[in-house]
Amino acid sequence: MAEGFAHLLLSGMLMCGLLLQTVSQRGANVDKSSKKPNFIVILADDIGWGDLDANQPQEKTNNTPYLNLMAEQGLRLTDFHSPASTCSPSRAAILTGRYGLRNGVTHNFAVGSVAGLPLSEVTLPQLLQRAGYYTAMIGKWHLGHNGPFSPTHRGFDYYLGIPYSNDMGCTDVPGYNLPQCPPCDSYGPQVIRLKRSVHGGCYSKVGLPLIENSTIVEQPLDLWTLTEQYKSAATRIIQHARERGQPYLLYMALAHMHVPLAPPLPPDASATTRRPEDKVYAASLREMDSLVGAVKSASDDNTLIWFTGDNGPWEKKCQYAGSVGPFMGKWQSSRGGGSAKQTTWEGGHRVPTVAYWPGRIRANTTSSALLSGMDIFPTLLSLAGVTPPSDRHYDGIDATNVLLHGEQSGHEFLFHPNSGAAGTFGDLQTVRTGKHKAFYITGAAEACGGTTGSPMLHDPPLIFDLQRDEAEETPLEVETPEYQAVAERIARRREALLWDIATDRSVSTADYSTDESAAPCCDPGRPVCRCRTLG
Repeated sequence: MAEGFAHLLLSGMLMCGLLLQTVSQRGANVDKSSKKPNFIVILADDIGWGDLDANQPQEKTNNTPYLNLMAEQGLRLTDFHSPASTCSPSRAAILTGRYGLRNGVTHNFAVGSVAGLPLSEVTLPQLLQRAGYYTAMIGKWHLGHNGPFSPTHRGFDYYLGIPYSNDMGCTDVPGYNLPQCPPCDSYGPQVIRLKRSVHGGCYSKVGLPLIENSTIVEQPLDLWTLTEQYKSAATRIIQHARERGQPYLLYMALAHMHVPLAPPLPPDASATTRRPEDKVYAASLREMDSLVGAVKSASDDNTLIWFTGDNGPWEKKCQYAGSVGPFMGKWQSSRGGGSAKQTTWEGGHRVPTVAYWPGRIRANTTSSALLSGMDIFPTLLSLAGVTPPSDRHYDGIDATNVLLHGEQSGHEFLFHPNSGAAGTFGDLQTVRTGKHKAFYITGAAEACGGTTGSPMLHDPPLIFDLQRDEAEETPLEVETPEYQAVAERIARRREALLWDIATDRSVSTADYSTDESAAPCCDPGRPVCRCRTLG
């Protein structure tokens, strides 16, 4: 009897041990499979859809070999759009997943802005930070640089970069621009720093600052070494996060391709050599592409890299502006003015986009799903297993199935706000659904040569079929059944969205007031606030 009991007890213990071992192994497998992914979001500035070689293979250029390889090894998104056609609104929408009419950011902040992205808005890095992510940002912020509006107060553990665009301050050795800007003034303390000089809108009284966390480490910064500083910081951030075993978000908002451009000189060139004017943009593209390649090499297989742009090319910069590819906005350009950055023509917001994640995103794939930079917010949160706050409305959609499972459907409707060329800031002037795009307001930015088209209201709206007319040259005839059906659907959805925003209690309001004392300045007693603390 005792022997039987002992045998049963031993058998039970063995079974229990096997069960515990199985549970332990399952736990280990779950832990391994549920390891949180890393995210690298690379946002190029003023880049054209046609600047990515893979988008225009017929051009036979070789300016973006690393991005081309990333597209071959990942997913190229051909119908991806920036949330706005200028800097601050686009970045605010990317980090909040909300249209500017909800997050409050409808146009750009200035050097002397006292505020920024409203503090009532919850950002992507804040949510990931709370979920245990290390969050770092490199590059252009442009969402407020004072006190609680700076990057390290909006969810980033680390920040290195420029608080706004790289043309919003002077440098000692200016880059390529049109018109060419002079070097910083080198005399007198700065009593009035924010006024632009007579040189075509160039700053000469305030040095362009490089900020690390909350400290100005160099003013004016050296544009010609900025890329190497960004590359070094990015690889260091990735390596340190890997050593700690901590998931990370790295948001890189590049200076490329915004003017002034400062591409490296050929190895055999002297210090005073300047590149031929028609070679500058291509050289800058190659430098940007090399930076992307270095970041990709430093990452591992548990990392999603998402490359996109904040808006299209700045046409008035002529040879220093990028390519819109086939999206030329011919209806507008035939009437005067530019149809890229600062407009809602396709060239203003359709941006080159590549997603890369080895082993998760199928290689050498292309998607024409209608997507937006706003979708980065919900998609990364979904992949990280993080639920956003439920007290506000979001406009981005979770694109996980597009990235990982080849799904081709995106937004049923996508709205494009005016943010610089015509109408009231933030107007939802253009609506896209399927292959159709309706303009309630048309307007142009300044073109190369200085012409600017007049804003026009359209009632009924202009409607283009982008499948047949990607250059947006000839709108549909109003009397056709196709036009009537599309116009009715779009009108209903547009009215519904405007009503939803009007009754949304989570809408924020940005403070756009300025004050000269709000400009970043390390030493007001020296010309252009000069200082340098970098080793």
